[in-house]
Parts: sequence; C-alpha cells; structure tokens
Amino acid sequence: MQDNVENVLRPRLMPRWTGAVVIFLLILVAGVFYAKWDPYFLKLAPVSASHTLGSSLVLGGGTHAPSVGLAAAISYFVGYFKDIWVALVVGLLVGAGVQTLLPRRWLLRLLGRKGWGSSTLAVAAAVPSMMCTCCSAPIAVSMKRSHLSTGAVLGYWLGNPVLNPATIVFMGFVLGWNWAVLRIAVGLVLVAGGILIGDRLGHDRVPDRVAASVTHEPAAEPEQEGPSVGLFARVLGRLAVSLLPEYIVIVGVLGAVRAWLFPAMTPALGHNLLLVVGLAVAGTLFVIPTAGEIPLVQSLMSYGLGLGGAGALMITLPAVSLPSLAMVSQSVSRRVLLVLAVWVLAMGLVTALLAHLFL
Repeated sequence: MQDNVENVLRPRLMPRWTGAVVIFLLILVAGVFYAKWDPYFLKLAPVSASHTLGSSLVLGGGTHAPSVGLAAAISYFVGYFKDIWVALVVGLLVGAGVQTLLPRRWLLRLLGRKGWGSSTLAVAAAVPSMMCTCCSAPIAVSMKRSHLSTGAVLGYWLGNPVLNPATIVFMGFVLGWNWAVLRIAVGLVLVAGGILIGDRLGHDRVPDRVAASVTHEPAAEPEQEGPSVGLFARVLGRLAVSLLPEYIVIVGVLGAVRAWLFPAMTPALGHNLLLVVGLAVAGTLFVIPTAGEIPLVQSLMSYGLGLGGAGALMITLPAVSLPSLAMVSQSVSRRVLLVLAVWVLAMGLVTALLAHLFL
C-alpha cells in the first residue's frame, strides 16, 4: 500500500527537486568558475613565465612580517578578505544549497555511509572546487548538518585545499615539480588519514542502513522541507550569522600576531630543528588564501629557510587553520577536529623529513 502511495507521489515531487538540483548546479558551477577556474586559468601563463606568485601576504610585501599590533591585524584582514571574499560567498551559497536544494535521501545514498565509497566521491567533488579551508568550511558544515558521514565531510573539506590542482601546478612552476610531486603524495595520505579519523571517531546520527536502503520507511530518515527560495534564504542567513563573526575575529587576531608565528628568517635560524616544529604548529593554526603557502615558502627560503621548515609549511598551511576549525566545530565534534589538527601537524613534520631526504 505504501509503495503505491509513494509511486503516486513521486511524479509530483521529482520535478520540484529536479528544478532545485539544477539551480544548485548552476550556483556551484557559476560560482566556482568565477571565483576559481577563470582567475587560475588567467594566472597560468604569467606564473609559468615568471616563476613567482608575487609577494607574500603574510610578510606584508617585506622581508619579514610586520610588528605585532593593530596595524598588522588590519593590513592582513584587508588583504586576506580582498583575496577570498568571492570564494567565501560562493562557499556560503553552496553550503545553503546543500541543505535546501538537494534531496537528503539522494545525498545519504551517495555520501551518508562510512567507508571509502562515500569518502572517495566527496574527495572527487572537492578537487575541482579548489577552495581554501575557510571557504569550503560552510559547505562542510552543511554536509554534516545534512547527516552525511563525518569521513565524507572531512574528505571534502581537506581535499579542497590540499589536493587543489591549480595550487599544485603553481607550486611546480614556482618551487619546482619535485615539490609538486611531494605535495600530491603527502596530500593523498593526509586526506586519507582525515577520512579515517572521521569514520572512526565521528558520531554519525544517521545509521548506515538509512543511507544504504532504497526502500526504507520515510520516518527513518531525517525530515526535510521541500525546496523553496524562502528556506534557502533562511539557511543562508543562519550560516552567515553563525560562522562569520567568530571567523572574522580570529583572522584579525592571527594577522596581528603573525610576526610571532613567522619570525624574520636568517640562514642560521632557517635550519634549526625547533623552528621546523614551530612552523608546523604555526602552519596548522594560521589562515591563508588559496596557494598563499607558495609565495611565503619562496620568500622565506630566499632569506635562509631550510627544506624542513619549507616542507612543514607546504602541507600544514593549506590543510586547516584555527578559523576554519572554529567554523567546522559547529557541526563536527571538537574531539574529532583536535585529532585532525594533530594529524595535520604530524604530517607537516613528516613532510619536513621527506623534503630533507628527497628534495
């Protein structure tokens, strides 16, 4: 009897979701094209010819980060948001779309199960998005609020900055293709480890059988309103209000104290083991725009930074940051994120060792 009822209702429900899915895809493709694909394509030729991405925003265009204080906070805040605001808006729009424009049952079937199937799909979706860790955070938050598996959520979130193909190509042109190969190898391990952390430690609210079943009772899956402009606007507003204020404050604080995190470099300091550990910690906490690690590493190496410190920054800076961890903590447990941050830090130290051995 219930199957007959569902068969009657399905033709009336599907067109509404079909239209919503089309709108979501338009937002996603147009947003990513405008924020990422087109600007990166235009940069390719100049970067390949000049072998540089310009001066480092972290160093403020100088030889070292500016002194700690309000001026440093304002200068970094302005420069950083000038670089990322379009992608952040896209991240908020796509995040709202995940919750309101995609049918949850469909999402659960694709990305709701623990294991490599859902997580691999999530990483595959992340690679062409090419967002930084903060701009992809609203999408990760929305994915988790849609009850998708924590492994898939972390796979998508980490895959965006760590496996960004444009960043890897830029790294090859600027730092050398040996660095690009190292980034890919370590990045794959980093993302895979993040997925395992999510699957092992994440407390997913929806049982595996819900995502696996195609004939389960409607009451077994989380309730979801039908798509509407009003619902999309409400969810978008809630995302912005809940995520942005804390994010903005943390970015400003990090910008103010960046001289403490990235000291003025000399050859004597640049090969110090303690510096490598300190830079791995700094890279895990600090926030940068997409590919911002490349000009910073290039600049610091020109002033004496060794391969170890450069390797640590190359993987920790893009992977996570204190602001992005704060945003994602609204839907993923802080215990999971703490373990993830330690994993990123550890991979930064491993990368430092590999850089010394092979580069």
